[in-house]
Amino acid sequence: MLLSNSCRFDRDLQWRTGVEIVPIHCTSANSFQITDSALEEAYQSAQKRNLRVKGVLVTNPSNPLGTTLTRPELNLLLTFTTSKNIHLISDEIYSGTVFSSPDFVVSIMEVLKDSSHSTEVWNRVHIVYSLSKDLGLPGFRVGAIYSNDDVVVAAATKMSSFGLVSSQTQYLLASMLSDKNFTKHYISENQKRLKKRQEMLISGLQSAGIGCLKSNAGLFCWVDMRHLLSSKSFDSEMELWKKIVYQVGLNISPGSSCHCSEPGWFRVCFANMSEDTLDIAIQRIKTFVQTNNNNHSQRIHPSVKKSKRKSLTKWVFRLSFDGREPDER
Repeated sequence: MLLSNSCRFDRDLQWRTGVEIVPIHCTSANSFQITDSALEEAYQSAQKRNLRVKGVLVTNPSNPLGTTLTRPELNLLLTFTTSKNIHLISDEIYSGTVFSSPDFVVSIMEVLKDSSHSTEVWNRVHIVYSLSKDLGLPGFRVGAIYSNDDVVVAAATKMSSFGLVSSQTQYLLASMLSDKNFTKHYISENQKRLKKRQEMLISGLQSAGIGCLKSNAGLFCWVDMRHLLSSKSFDSEMELWKKIVYQVGLNISPGSSCHCSEPGWFRVCFANMSEDTLDIAIQRIKTFVQTNNNNHSQRIHPSVKKSKRKSLTKWVFRLSFDGREPDER
């Protein structure tokens, strides 16, 4: 399976199924957009490992980038998967979080409808979705698969018997989603709050001398901390990440946990805390950068004990890397 930069698919796909994931390495040179060369390089890499590529998996909007895939990128993905006779899976779980221009998601199904493709191509394109992000209902464990392939639908139907949605949950969701005024207002208000929180984070990081990839969706920012690395290596990235965890008291995701090929990028979530908490986090980052620039060696939180740090290390590593070792990039 070829995978565009994303978090958590190692845990979601690899652990139970044994599927091998081959990252599609995009670069900051073009804002991490998918290119034909990146797709082909990933495909050839899989073949050299004697792996049979069955499909390409992307998130749109992207996790961790917080960007929406452009129509040219979607057309490129369709052309590539069609030429290789493989499947295309579009994870559109963040489609309702778009808060800035372009202020909508172009679904892969829209691209299919706007062009002439055979039934075979239609049957190899699939969409997955969930209520976890757009409606903030992760505990309900409700998702959906859209596919024209009868085999895929039949397999998904059989698998759903292991995670059936209760009648009470179905009744509650049906009542909520049928209230169009509520859902329209909820999505709109949520997008406004996400935009405000994202702007607050970006402004705060900029004042600390830290830039972010331009984004328009999602619950996170793709933050550029390459200038804070002691060297251009993933070892240095891990060193910086540990400092931010232990000294600053913040848990962010290093780019290596998202299969990023360039050390120094981090995913920072901004939607899972209050504005006051986010402000405190920004102030801590500012203090850390100032201390780092002045080559000060003192800790920001000297009261943290070694024993506590040791236990924290294991917990945070498991949280950020889904059980993978940090050097498994």
